[in-house]
Amino acid sequence: MIRLKARAPTRRGVRRARALALPTVWGGAAILYKLACPLAQRTGLGARIVTCAVFFAVGTGLMIHARRALLRELRQARRVAGAAQSVLLRPPPARLDGLLLAAGQLSAERGAAIGGDLYEAIATEHGVRVVMGDVRGHGLGALATVAAVLGSFREAVHDEPELGSVLRRLDRALDRHLRERARAEHPSAARDLDTPVAEEFVTVLLLEIRRDGELRALSCGHPWPYRLGDHGVTPLTRAEPLPPLGPFPLPREVDPAFRGRLLPGESLVLYTDGAEDARDARGRFFPLRNILTEAARDNPVSPQTVLRTVLTSLLRHTAGTPADDIAVLVLRNEPGRTKCGASPRGAGNRAADPPQPTADNAPLAAPP
Repeated sequence: MIRLKARAPTRRGVRRARALALPTVWGGAAILYKLACPLAQRTGLGARIVTCAVFFAVGTGLMIHARRALLRELRQARRVAGAAQSVLLRPPPARLDGLLLAAGQLSAERGAAIGGDLYEAIATEHGVRVVMGDVRGHGLGALATVAAVLGSFREAVHDEPELGSVLRRLDRALDRHLRERARAEHPSAARDLDTPVAEEFVTVLLLEIRRDGELRALSCGHPWPYRLGDHGVTPLTRAEPLPPLGPFPLPREVDPAFRGRLLPGESLVLYTDGAEDARDARGRFFPLRNILTEAARDNPVSPQTVLRTVLTSLLRHTAGTPADDIAVLVLRNEPGRTKCGASPRGAGNRAADPPQPTADNAPLAAPP
């Protein structure tokens, strides 16, 4: 014997019924007044004023009710966006394998919690591996690409022993994602050169920081981070980065463009190009290096302090409305992190010495 049980009304249906109940009552009351009230049938000035007042009150009530309903929907959308952000862009821990971290972002779309920037830091057997990236465009349209790149990175950092192999995994994941997106949006031309998807690209910066302070870095079209240390604020390197992922294939050999050391007490500031490209009302670029120099005067340099100083200055510089998504990640090599027996200033290791002004780390002129 088969029994069919009537389905109880869903919560969504109950909420919708409640939302329509009050406007229906008010509208019915207005119609009833117009048809049944003797005062509404009169043509005198006083009766017309009363009738107009009744309908004005009903209209005002309906507008207030609609506004409250829209605000509820907006709050719900922001809660969903916040939940998606916590899953997609997980806030890094304050301490990770001896490194102190702090990260934050500003979205170009007002009210949006997630933009086209991505970052992640993961402790692996190969050291702490960090990614900072920037997807072409911003807002909700870039979320799928951010998810594809971050998902690949979170798996590859544990599987691949070399940083170049991690980059290749990201490139393959991005290519696969763009092909699937092209088939979905343009079934007749899968990743054709004329489709908008073919113009998508992602800039990526990869770092690997080992327990002994050895630092390796790879960049595909992404700005190099700033190093904060005893010698002031200097770019990590001035080497030419690889092209962004997406439009061009990677070269056959992918080796880190920078090999050196992150000494105890030194910090790195990773950022997307929206930080240095931010302009004020007079068209002046944001002086990121000058702001970092001011923030680095504290001793010791706290990643949270640097992050808060940069984001606050950016909001002040752009009057609270940045033109592009901005992400900033600050990490500091905590003194005492080095393994026992592994000295960052060991004999015969020239990379362990304090960085001297060379072609790679010579100070750059401050932005205008």
